[in-house]
Amino acid sequence: MELRTVLVEPKSEENIGAVARVLKNFGFYDLYMVKPPGTGIGSKARTVASHARDLLARARIVSAIEEAVEDASIVVGTTSKRGISRSKQLRMGALTPYQLKERLKKENKDGILALLFGREDIGLLNEELKRCDMVVSIPTSQDYPVMNLSHAVAVVIYELRDMNTGKDTVSTSDALKLASFEDKERLFRHIQTFLDEIEYKEHKKERTMLMLRRLLGRAGLTTGEIQTLRGILRKAEWKILYSHSNK
Repeated sequence: MELRTVLVEPKSEENIGAVARVLKNFGFYDLYMVKPPGTGIGSKARTVASHARDLLARARIVSAIEEAVEDASIVVGTTSKRGISRSKQLRMGALTPYQLKERLKKENKDGILALLFGREDIGLLNEELKRCDMVVSIPTSQDYPVMNLSHAVAVVIYELRDMNTGKDTVSTSDALKLASFEDKERLFRHIQTFLDEIEYKEHKKERTMLMLRRLLGRAGLTTGEIQTLRGILRKAEWKILYSHSNK
C-alpha cells in the first residue's frame, strides 16, 4: 500500500517545508496540499525543506479534499482530541499510529492510503472527519495535547515507514485491490437512501451512518464487495417496493 500525505489548508510556509523534509527523511514522496496559504510553496518553505525541495516541486495543490483522495482506497483523518463518551462518538475508537500500522500489516490489500492532517489552529472539521474511514490520534499529554504540524506528521509516518520499504508487506501481485473513495461514497449514499426508504428514525441516522462508515472503512472493502453490498440493498429495495405495490 502506498502512503499519501494530505495537508488540509496549512497556514505556515515553514510548516509545509518542514513536512516535506520529514517525508523525505522516511522515504515518502506523495504530498498533496488543499488550499495552502497564498504564497504556497515559496522561499520560506523551500528554505526549511532543505534537501527536500524536489519533493515540494512535485507536490500537488488542489482546491478540495475530494480531489486529494478521489483515487485513495483508505482515508485516515488525524485529530488531537480523542472521543471519550457517546456524545463524542466522532472521535471514539481513534487509533494510535502504532495501532494503525498493526492493522495495515494484517491486511493483504493494495492501493493508496491518504493520511489527512488538519489546519494548525483547528485541525480537521467534524464534517471532514465524518468522511474518513479511520481516525488516528497521537497519545500526548492532556496538559498540552496539540502538536506542531510537522512533528505530528513525523510521529505518524515514523510508524508507517515500512510501507515504502517492502518490510512486513506483501507483493502487489498478491494484494487485493481496494475500492476507491468514490466507490465507497456511492455505497454510503445508497445506504443513506435506503435508511430514508425504510423510514429509519431521523434522530439516529447521523450516528448510524458514522458507525457504518467506521465499520466499513476498517473492513477495507474491495470493489467487488461494494458491488455485493449494493446488490443486497437493491434487492431489499425491490422487495419493499413489490410488497407495497401488492397491498
